[in-house]
Amino acid sequence: MNQATVTLLQDYYDAFNRQDMNAFLAMLTDDVVHDVNQSGREIGKEKFSTFMDRMNAHYKEQIVDISITTNDAGDRAAVEFTVLGEYLSTDEGLPEAAGQKYNLPAGAFFVIRDGKVARITNYYNLEDWIKQVVG
Repeated sequence: MNQATVTLLQDYYDAFNRQDMNAFLAMLTDDVVHDVNQSGREIGKEKFSTFMDRMNAHYKEQIVDISITTNDAGDRAAVEFTVLGEYLSTDEGLPEAAGQKYNLPAGAFFVIRDGKVARITNYYNLEDWIKQVVG
């Protein structure tokens, strides 16, 4: 385990949970690669910021039960966690929102470069999420 990477990722999720997008985005490289769950790849901090604006408009989420694993060099990490969320407004192509709550196991894989997140790949089971919000 690499303590610097563990601390970076603890700070990353802490900023997310506080909705401190300035601190959150400051932990990314300018050319960050974001592999969106069951979707495409976006490159660049600006695209990641736009993605987060959309997410924050539709969902209110907290990340809990965080477990971080790194390689010895600290340039790769995996994080397992639970998303506690509320579906605030309908996201295009998804079921209608009505304030539904959800509890979703998820994971993320990271590449770390120069003390910042250079790639993040998020994964959660979309079918499970849909089942929870449709009821």
